[in-house]
Amino acid sequence: MAEAADPGKVKVALCQLHVTADKEQNIASAKAAIEDAARNGAKLVVLPEMWNCPYSNDSFPSYAEDIEAGPSPSTDMLAAAAAAAGVTLVGGSVPERSGGKLYNTCFVFDHNGKLLAKHRKTHLFDIDIPGKMTFKESLTLTPGEGPTVVDTAAGRLGVGICYDIRFPELAMLYAKRGVQVLVYPGAFNTVTGPLHWELLARARAVDNQCFVITCSPARNPDASYQAWGHSTVVGPFAEVLATTEHEPTTIYADLDFAQVKERRANLPLTQQKRHDLYELVDRRSSSSKQ
Repeated sequence: MAEAADPGKVKVALCQLHVTADKEQNIASAKAAIEDAARNGAKLVVLPEMWNCPYSNDSFPSYAEDIEAGPSPSTDMLAAAAAAAGVTLVGGSVPERSGGKLYNTCFVFDHNGKLLAKHRKTHLFDIDIPGKMTFKESLTLTPGEGPTVVDTAAGRLGVGICYDIRFPELAMLYAKRGVQVLVYPGAFNTVTGPLHWELLARARAVDNQCFVITCSPARNPDASYQAWGHSTVVGPFAEVLATTEHEPTTIYADLDFAQVKERRANLPLTQQKRHDLYELVDRRSSSSKQ
């Protein structure tokens, strides 16, 4: 791919939303958060994973929307809000119904409300920590087909969803394609979150010398699944630029894209790789969008 354009400095907003079983209220809350972020000067706005429904296999089918078959309340709102606010919008994720299957899907819109790309969660969250956390997304969801890279006014973005962040190969593919910002809407839990959430974000940043954004729902004490929260922005030197606790809020950070070039020049890791010893294979390199 051609080298990514340099957008200079971009203010990003991460909307850590309170999610309930009331879909209409969730949509209204997300819309209000996008509007508030734009009023505060954000040009890139990020929402959390599964912001329109409770995070549960019971909820995914009933809250799912087929954006190709007709009106889609969640994505219609995202497109309209992005256009009205004039922002690049990474719309977290919602359950998507397509071809008889369900996906955990992130939609990315430009400042005119045009759909630029969608990323279907590539690695499904199937874990079993006895006595602490068991969840299997594969009971209801289908994995996506591959990486999603999208050029926006706010930089070249590589999109992952939650569990995708645990796989460094995906982030490495994104870096190889010139991505400047890795964006992970996510909903880590209170078992893995304390140890792994920030650690993984900083690891992906230092490995690939780019910005990393992780946006979580707020913790809802009444929900069956307890989100960790702690939405975070990490810089290309693995420095935490902004973070928060688990309450509903919006956090902001300024992304200085000159830092990506500077850090990659300071530590020229790409040029120093031993390709005679190992190799990263990008099997989907002919397409930058899913």
